[in-house]
Amino acid sequence: MAGSVARGRLQEERKMWRRDHPHGFVAKPRSHADGSQDMMLWDCVIPGKKDTIWEGGMYKLIMEFTDEYPAKPPKCKFCPPLFHPNVYPSGTVCLSILNEEKDWKASITIKQILLGIQDLLDNPNPDDPAQKEPYLAFTKDKVAYVRKVREQAASMQM
Repeated sequence: MAGSVARGRLQEERKMWRRDHPHGFVAKPRSHADGSQDMMLWDCVIPGKKDTIWEGGMYKLIMEFTDEYPAKPPKCKFCPPLFHPNVYPSGTVCLSILNEEKDWKASITIKQILLGIQDLLDNPNPDDPAQKEPYLAFTKDKVAYVRKVREQAASMQM
C-alpha cells in the first residue's frame, strides 16, 4: 500500500521526537478539523542558536512529506520566508541533506533535519544561493546582512 511505509516511519519519528528532542524545537503533525493528525504535514519551530545573530527568533517551518518518504526527503519551507542566502523567496530551504541528488539518506531523521537547518541559519552556503538579496548582503555587505537578520530575529519572537 503506497504511503503506508511513509506513515509508519513518521509515526515512529513522532514517538522518538516526543521522547527526545532538542530544547526549544517543535515538530508535530498538523491536526485535521476532526482532531486526527495529518502525518504527512508537520508544523515545526526552529529556535535561533544562542550567541548567533539568529538568537531570540523562533522560525516557523512546514515539513511536507510524500508517500515516497523516506526514499525522498521532505520539502521544508519557512513560513514566512526568511532573509537567508539558502532560503528561496517561497520559503523553501536549500540544503544538501534535503536534496535526493546530493546528501539525502533515508536514515536521516526529522531531528537531524531540524538541527541541520538550525546550523544552516548561522552558516550559510554561499556556493548554493537560493535568494539574491541575502546572498549579496552576506557576501558583499556583512554589516547590512547582520542588521537585517537581527531585525528578523526580533520580529519572530514567540
